[in-house]
Amino acid sequence: MIGRAGPSGPTHTRPGPRCPSTVQGGRHDRRCDPLRARRPGGRADRSARTPAEAALTDLRERLRGTRWPEEATVDDWSQGVPLGYLRELCRYWAEEYDWRATERRLNALPQFRTSIDGLGIHFLHVRSPHEDALPLVLTHGWPGSIVEFLKVIGPLTDPTAHGGDARDAFHVVCPSLPGYGFSDKPARPGWGVERIAGAWIRLMGRLGYDRFGAQGSDWGTTVTALIGQTAPDRVAGVHLVPPLAPPDPETFDDLTDAERAALAALEQAQKWEDGYSLEQSTRPQTIGYGLVDSPSLLCAWIIEKFRSWTDCDGHPENALTRDELLDNLMFYWLPGTGASAARLYWESFGAVQRLFTTEAPDLVTVPAGCSVFPKENPRPSRRWAEKRFTDIRYWNEPDRGGHFAAFEQPDLFVGELRAFFRLVR
Repeated sequence: MIGRAGPSGPTHTRPGPRCPSTVQGGRHDRRCDPLRARRPGGRADRSARTPAEAALTDLRERLRGTRWPEEATVDDWSQGVPLGYLRELCRYWAEEYDWRATERRLNALPQFRTSIDGLGIHFLHVRSPHEDALPLVLTHGWPGSIVEFLKVIGPLTDPTAHGGDARDAFHVVCPSLPGYGFSDKPARPGWGVERIAGAWIRLMGRLGYDRFGAQGSDWGTTVTALIGQTAPDRVAGVHLVPPLAPPDPETFDDLTDAERAALAALEQAQKWEDGYSLEQSTRPQTIGYGLVDSPSLLCAWIIEKFRSWTDCDGHPENALTRDELLDNLMFYWLPGTGASAARLYWESFGAVQRLFTTEAPDLVTVPAGCSVFPKENPRPSRRWAEKRFTDIRYWNEPDRGGHFAAFEQPDLFVGELRAFFRLVR
């Protein structure tokens, strides 16, 4: 349970649910511990509440004390988040946003921590009421969090309660990446995407899941593909939003309109959208000082990407509510993960970027499902993707949605997962 979260994460909790006594495979590893209350009955005393209120009060004071720059010299988003919108969003964050409401939603879900390779990992583990459900690990990316998946956990785990078929049920495991949310921050180099994939495989084994599916977006796309490459005998299939594959030069004399648009989008992003990744992949510590210290900078740094990467017709609140945007920001602000989350770019971005721009030297041979949403970038064509993913069982290009598909279009996202995993259960 997320309790009265202080500046370094949960500091007090209500009693968490016990780790499942029976899971698929009949095994359970007690190293997966519920987040429990420190006092009998889980009733917070004054000492447990005070740090939390202090952290929220500090956030509001920092927001109100922001030293704002002048207006941009343009009246659009081409120089960054417009001053008027950012000031209004930060005012709302300080005066109207209710973290406690989000806390209650999170506390309705079973949450746990476990140590893998010496690092504490926070994760949701929501068992389906349907015993034949397929275990599924969902992996988020930057600048997202497990908040992205809150709207889809119910339909995925209990489809009959949401108008679906019990045969589409999943047991959902949703971990926070190392250095993100309420997982621990790595203190040494080495926690790149390969190690994270290995950790998730160990996590699923620790929960007793011998066979499972994997799904991911952003960093989660690469982690998910690596899970399939590392443990193909255990993975039923991987669902990717989108699959990472570079343009195929052999097609350049015969490009479709969609492929031309995808190439243009890559070029546009390289010219105008990649500043964040250059900074985070080269000097994450430098930008991290500001992201951990200034909530207004954190807000601008992340909200700009939600505007660029969602299907929002020019404004992020056309895709997500103001509260949803701030819920996600709180997973960076409360635990102070601006630097540690950015550091994953230093670890892995160069290799991952090559996968969708220049070369993909590896193959992914497990069954793959691919969903390419219209405002996603990159948007490989199926024939480009088939060069790397040799067993694509499902391919679809929905008519709306962007980079945060589960967050933006939860019904479409759930439909995509169901359609693919029906083929590989």
